[in-house]
Amino acid sequence: MTGARTLAVVSAGLSQPSSTRLLADRLRDATVAQLERDGHTVETTSIELRDLAQDITNNLLTGFPSPRLSAAVEAMAGADGVIAVTPIFSSSYSGLFKSFFDIVEPTALTGVPVLLGATGGSARHSLALEYAVRPLFAYLRAVTVPTAVFAASEDWGSGEAHVSALPERIDRAAGELRALVAASDRSGGRDDPFALGRPFSELLGGLGA
Repeated sequence: MTGARTLAVVSAGLSQPSSTRLLADRLRDATVAQLERDGHTVETTSIELRDLAQDITNNLLTGFPSPRLSAAVEAMAGADGVIAVTPIFSSSYSGLFKSFFDIVEPTALTGVPVLLGATGGSARHSLALEYAVRPLFAYLRAVTVPTAVFAASEDWGSGEAHVSALPERIDRAAGELRALVAASDRSGGRDDPFALGRPFSELLGGLGA
């Protein structure tokens, strides 16, 4: 079955340029290429958390999202698939990454295919994807693909082993996400996550009559 598919790419890199954003873009490009080979058209949305940091903080303090933060959350919740990439700090996801998902409704990503990625200074931090990041998305009831992609500093360096290893992991993970996104029917009938269950006048108990 072919058709239009949507991907949301969440990147929590702090610097510009960012290796976290670079990994997110490579995962996106690999997934899009595989979906397009299957005959799908793909629309992608990039959510750069660095640009939303103040909005996220204000939401945590007040409970109210800004319009652009609402738009980012809605784009992610309504996507056929999500790519989420965080830098690893102190053996876990970044505070910015966690704060963003703290403001997402617990059911917003239910059943959504998610490809997990992370960057760090050393390959010793790669297991953080399994003991920290994956459980976060299990709590959110997302469907995480089996292959999570970690890129250490040496993965961006020279040498035949490093040049081939990261692209191979990216392609494998992208293929797993492609299979789930290709089978998705979410784009055709996704409910508005902020929609009221009943008409507003009914919720008022007839007060507006």
